Amino acid sequence: MKARYQYRFYPTDQQRQRLAQLFGCVRVVWNDALAICKQSEKLPKNSDLQKLVITQAKKTVGREWLATVSNIPLQQSVADLGVAYKNFFDSLKGNRKGKKVGYPRFKKKTGRQSARFRIGGFSLKGEEVYLARIGNVKPIWSRSLPSEPSSVTVIKDAANRYFLSFVVEIAPAVQPVINPSIGIDLGLKVFAALSTGEKVYSPSYSKLDRRIRRKQRKLARQVKGSKRREKTRLQIAKLHNQISDTRKDFLHKLSNRVVNENQVIALEDLNVSGMVKNRKLSRAISLQGWREFRVLVEGKSQKLDREFIAINRWEPTSQVCSECGFKWGKLDLSIRSVLCINCGAEHDRDENAARNIEKVGTGHCHDSKWTGSDSKTTSVASCVEPSRITAPLGR
Repeated sequence: MKARYQYRFYPTDQQRQRLAQLFGCVRVVWNDALAICKQSEKLPKNSDLQKLVITQAKKTVGREWLATVSNIPLQQSVADLGVAYKNFFDSLKGNRKGKKVGYPRFKKKTGRQSARFRIGGFSLKGEEVYLARIGNVKPIWSRSLPSEPSSVTVIKDAANRYFLSFVVEIAPAVQPVINPSIGIDLGLKVFAALSTGEKVYSPSYSKLDRRIRRKQRKLARQVKGSKRREKTRLQIAKLHNQISDTRKDFLHKLSNRVVNENQVIALEDLNVSGMVKNRKLSRAISLQGWREFRVLVEGKSQKLDREFIAINRWEPTSQVCSECGFKWGKLDLSIRSVLCINCGAEHDRDENAARNIEKVGTGHCHDSKWTGSDSKTTSVASCVEPSRITAPLGR
């Protein structure tokens, strides 16, 4: 199994200049190759593209500076464009899982920059990493690499931070299991309600988000191309990085704990792209990172040989009593606590939904009839008739 290990490094002034040249050359090669692909009736082969945008381009006056950087990242840029086209066509045909992939786009000067080195373009020398035509850089080794890397990507983000991202081969680890299964209900005020009764709250991003919105209004009033506008853009990028790093740290720690302690993890398949169309909640939903959490849990489940289950988004998990299976119908979002009129059990809305997610995911329905079908509702909801709610216990 392949994994990425990322480390930050601080290049010298001379290395910054060389990296800026490298990023520019990689960007130009990508854009030239993409322009040729758009003009061609049939998609050219990678080898033909490399001859056009690298080998022959170096002999022209307008692109002779391509020879000042290593050839490996330039070739890899063309190969990455071929992968981007393959992902796009596979997504169109429905052969690719996950979110739809768009058509490849031209790269810009501003924002994130990257260049990838294959074997032959880099080497590990003790605590340092040698990059062809760049020199030796010393990353901050927060952890050791589990095996020899097959490639390394040099990244410069929008806030001018530099990273080395290694691709390595890892073996699935063996972790003792504490619980056989768990259900997780994701929300806004409570990020994750677990079927064990625990509630996990996400960090507050509101203060940083307000600062970003204020800086963005300031950016909109400044003259394009001015130094003050670039300074404000950099400040906004740093604030975005603070939110991203805080969220990433929280999601990694929570997903690690969930996957390490449970054999079966059940999540609801939320329609996040549809939910963010709600103008009142879109910003809050985007800040939470529900999709990122699901991707992390799914990937780490494969790594530790756990079973990940995403139940149907149409399952009425908030409309059914997790004790007796009595269906009381839809609830207003202001109702946070419910008393079941059938069995008398008192439920917290989020905890009840998490328990139902676990039951549907593991197939342990109330009437013990599990068919495994992908229909919109299962016997969890259909075993009883709908009913009214007599006593909402909280708001």
